[in-house]
Amino acid sequence: MANNLELQGSTYHVRLAIPADVQHAFGARRILSQSLLTGVHQEAMDRRLPILAAWKAQIKTAREGKPLPEGWQDNLSSVLAELDASRRNRKLKIIGEPNEALTYDSSVVQNFKEENPAVYTLIESIVEKEAENGISGEIRNLEIIHKAFRRILEQSLKENYRATDSEKITLDEIFANPQAYKIKSPITKARIASFRTYRESRKVASKTIDQQESKLVKLAGFLNEAGKPLDFDAVSAWLDSMNLSSKTLTQYLLAGSVFWKWAMKHDLRWRVDFKDKANPFENHDLPKLRGKELAETQRKDFSIADISRLHTAAINSGLNRLADLILLGTYTGARIEELCRLKTDKIVVVEGVRSFDISDSKTKAGIRVVPIHPALADIVTRLEEDSTDGYLIETNSRSKYGIRSDPMVKAFGRLKTSLGFGPEHVFHSIRKTAITQMLRAGVQGIIIAELVGHETGLVTFDVYSQGASATQKLDAITKIPTLPPITKV
Repeated sequence: MANNLELQGSTYHVRLAIPADVQHAFGARRILSQSLLTGVHQEAMDRRLPILAAWKAQIKTAREGKPLPEGWQDNLSSVLAELDASRRNRKLKIIGEPNEALTYDSSVVQNFKEENPAVYTLIESIVEKEAENGISGEIRNLEIIHKAFRRILEQSLKENYRATDSEKITLDEIFANPQAYKIKSPITKARIASFRTYRESRKVASKTIDQQESKLVKLAGFLNEAGKPLDFDAVSAWLDSMNLSSKTLTQYLLAGSVFWKWAMKHDLRWRVDFKDKANPFENHDLPKLRGKELAETQRKDFSIADISRLHTAAINSGLNRLADLILLGTYTGARIEELCRLKTDKIVVVEGVRSFDISDSKTKAGIRVVPIHPALADIVTRLEEDSTDGYLIETNSRSKYGIRSDPMVKAFGRLKTSLGFGPEHVFHSIRKTAITQMLRAGVQGIIIAELVGHETGLVTFDVYSQGASATQKLDAITKIPTLPPITKV
């Protein structure tokens, strides 16, 4: 039988001899055979390979034993702990003492009963032989069942599964004291790596992946340290252990929820372990700020006088690139990263109006054309002429995510702090300044939204309208007041 193929009539069959020492595991069969449903030799050669591989894997398992399933430690300690709790409560019931309601999931034991009927048949036969009447007899029967279950369970695991030396030690430790074993987090390094690979294939931003992965690693560490299962109570305790704002805690919950939904779809073992379990990252009540407390946490806009102070301080400190960036932000209302990504070839003329073509934005609405404010005309020309890398604003960013604005954000943070501004004022506050100034000058909200890259939330304008004309937008942006002359020191 060459190549494990045999031609029977006009159809090839793949055949494999079963070694004598494992034939008992195959119902005493000596040969495995399966039709390949083809009479073409080359097709049969190809089709036989996965079948042979599967058979050889079965023979290896029959000879060496199945490896212990993933998460066996948690499952075993849970079964034993539940068994001990059941024995304790039943004993209290027998002697008429108050007993606590069972606090475990009895389905775990019930599932084991259904999957291991022979174990219970043997236990029942033992009880039938040694059963006694009366309270002492019932207690003795209970102990017989308990000890028999543990003994047969241990024997079954050791006979039917292939355990490494370290696994054997852990197995003995769990049987000796199931309470001492700490449940390990199901959020393993391997799962996190698979989660990352999946999200990278979906083009999720690297920074987002890294930030959420960091949060998952922290959760896994908490679960391992506390020896808690992944459930609502454990997640709640984790949140309570961190002295963070509600906004930040929401980001932690989002990271966990995204991971949970991925695992329920793409991780078979996870689906089995958490079948019918609710997402533990949902429905948490986080503290909410109201009234004055909420107002104090909101970012505030700068006044025109504040912007002038910031710009002057940047010039006097020799931070010329930052000074230019402050003006660009003031007269466009653009985000700092959008400004740092502006290239010289993005200075365009639309309907006779010189404008910025902002095509690299974090949102669809952010892709827009913004007329150049008259106060920026000379500055933009200078930046175009001085550019050495094609960008209007030169930065020495070393961000691994390619974020060009990082050093400018930090420089602005130091500058505004030196002038007495607190955490409620950031570079993004300049964006609020531009919006506020246009609104107070009577510019329509729809045009303001178009200039700063916001959706209006109205289908009429977000979907059907082609937007304001270049002249209308120039008139609107010009409503932002020109800063007073710089006072150098």
